[in-house]
Amino acid sequence: MSGAITDFVALFDMASHGPDVWVGPSAQYPWGRVYGGQVAAQGLWAAAQTVPAEYTPHSVHAYFIRGGDQDQPIRFEVDRIRDGRSFVTRRVVARQSSGAILNLSASFQIHEDAPDATALAVPGPVAAVDELTDDEWGPLLERRPVPREEQRARAWVRVPGPLPDDPLIHVLAHVFASDDMATEAVELEHPRGRPEWKGPEDHPYMGASLDHTVWFHRWARADEWCLHDLRSSGVYGSRGLAFGEVWAAEGLHIASIAQEVLLRELKPRD
Repeated sequence: MSGAITDFVALFDMASHGPDVWVGPSAQYPWGRVYGGQVAAQGLWAAAQTVPAEYTPHSVHAYFIRGGDQDQPIRFEVDRIRDGRSFVTRRVVARQSSGAILNLSASFQIHEDAPDATALAVPGPVAAVDELTDDEWGPLLERRPVPREEQRARAWVRVPGPLPDDPLIHVLAHVFASDDMATEAVELEHPRGRPEWKGPEDHPYMGASLDHTVWFHRWARADEWCLHDLRSSGVYGSRGLAFGEVWAAEGLHIASIAQEVLLRELKPRD
């Protein structure tokens, strides 16, 4: 079920394996493990299959338990925690032969007519997409990093499209993309700094996503350029916290992100 997946929607070509259980594929990534954004997005998809269509995701909380094997299928088991009138809650555990690789909680809300306001503004000035160059690590995510003028990790990001008009697919794509910039933000605050990437054999850190949260505020297409703007509060005990926002090109605040990153400095071998 794994292979050269180049179509984002193909990640959700999942087979039912009994009540509230689905098995899906993984794409291939240059670092040799399943990308955390992928397994979180697939976990949210599995949760959404058990929720009435009028409820939409408003938050996702994920613990990455161990690195996933990109050559094995992934089994997603959904637990229907609560069905309320306004909110629906689900828990999802993703498993492979090594055991659990993800523990995810997702909350869905029915639409409510309520005030819409934000106290934030797009951080600026930010270089326009057309002024920047591509820096991609695979066919499922396009990214154009913004030159750093301060300790922030910024990039224009989109999932290649066109994607279907289904709103859920775009939410899943935003979750997929949300795992991309956090490690860079933490590296920028590490005393050793963020090195130029020359390949895993020369990289000074062993890094991994530990836990990850996305709060959705407003809907926007994920196959159009969005600005991811993340910064870090520092590092302690080989862990660092990154937090930030996702903005649509016209300045709409789409989502907020928080992620704890493992950033273990590798010691020279004798």
